[in-house]
Amino acid sequence: MWHYILMAAAAVLGIGFAYSHRQDLGLTGSSGSRADSTTWQKVDRSADGFRVEMPSNQSEIQIPAYNESGGADQVNMVFANPDAETTYSIAWEDNPPVARYNKQVADSTLEMARDGAVARTQTTLVSEVANKTQGFPGREFTAKNSGGGLMNSRLIYAGTRLYMLTASFPSEGARRDKDVSRFFNSFVMTKSASSGTGNSGS
Repeated sequence: MWHYILMAAAAVLGIGFAYSHRQDLGLTGSSGSRADSTTWQKVDRSADGFRVEMPSNQSEIQIPAYNESGGADQVNMVFANPDAETTYSIAWEDNPPVARYNKQVADSTLEMARDGAVARTQTTLVSEVANKTQGFPGREFTAKNSGGGLMNSRLIYAGTRLYMLTASFPSEGARRDKDVSRFFNSFVMTKSASSGTGNSGS
């Protein structure tokens, strides 16, 4: 049972994050050099419940994520690599396993999703702040791995949908505050994203 609980904690976003960020965080090693500038693009995914600005040339994938019964749910993800070592991504899922396990209680859902993402990426939590986006509860946290890889993530639990925005870098020195802020602050949920009825607290 504990195995499935752990998998459920990571299922929503942790597995997907580890997949697309495994190189950036040194999970398989990395190479290449950073570009001097990043070209940004407005991404309108209103049909999926959000708009955001990301580096250009985005890609979209679906990641099979284990659920609490041992099956697999599909996690949607859009990501962009402005250079060989940097990734910006947003992943989302409606009524994910981690929320079902926590009976849609926001605080517990967010905490378990955070723990799953940290565990799956083999990183250590450095800092965390509880916040709200458009009135919905969330967590913003930073984690590092033993090789110096850094990820900044923002979790948002909107109704019954869980979002995870992440920017990852090969080192703290490669991180650009203004780019991370631009990515996070440009995220806007459209009406369809907030139609659920998830609980707002513990």
